[in-house]
Amino acid sequence: MSSLLPSLYISHGSPMTALQPGLVGPRLAELAAGLERPRAIVMASAHWLGRAPLVSAAAQPQTIHDFGGFPEALYQLQYPAPGAPELAQDVAQRLAAAGLQPSIDPQRGLDHGAWVPLRYLYPEADIPVLQVSIQPSLGPRHQFAMGRALASLREQGVLLVGSGSITHNLHDWHHYEAGKEAPYVRPFIQWVEEKLQADDLPAMFDYRQQAPFAAQAHPTDEHLLPLYFAMGAAGSDQLGAQRIDAGIDMGFLAMDIYRFDGAAR
Repeated sequence: MSSLLPSLYISHGSPMTALQPGLVGPRLAELAAGLERPRAIVMASAHWLGRAPLVSAAAQPQTIHDFGGFPEALYQLQYPAPGAPELAQDVAQRLAAAGLQPSIDPQRGLDHGAWVPLRYLYPEADIPVLQVSIQPSLGPRHQFAMGRALASLREQGVLLVGSGSITHNLHDWHHYEAGKEAPYVRPFIQWVEEKLQADDLPAMFDYRQQAPFAAQAHPTDEHLLPLYFAMGAAGSDQLGAQRIDAGIDMGFLAMDIYRFDGAAR
């Protein structure tokens, strides 16, 4: 009897994670080794934003190098996974049935929020992948609803993943490289872990008001919103949250990974 796949939230960090895996690379490899092989992957990335849900349906998604000023070696990396056009139609139908008004993008490739962590989860790039967009203007509850609308796909062998960063303040780039940490990082990630493990959804939805240092940890929401997608994809208000510590990159990017097994934990 097959086991139910969890939903995942991954902090993908800087694009340089693709060349310098730090702790997150081994953690993702270990995580994947303990899961049944998915038949397909649906990723909600912080790097695809829209006003309404978009679903990618390219048959062979291009690897998008959506960044600048990095070493040339980074731009040579490819993640040639196949797309999942038929699954994209199913995803769009499920989102539409939930009243979320999706559209299909037939050409969208994989941005670095998708392909960087996938290089460590499934390095052979042989599992079909599609992306869904994030809608920052619609807030956490909307992203949770997107994940909840797709949660039953986990029963069909589809891995649902949100990719962002548990803390993300690019104003602090290069400020903490000498072994120091931004003072807001640990209080924020500890608060998130406490609320997730307590299944405190109201507090999580209101993180801007309730979490310590919320504005410093996330000047804008887009890198935390994929967490709510993964929470919704747990399929139950009993999240079954498990935190996987993958360190703190550059002193300000917490690399936490979460798996959500839902009530079936």
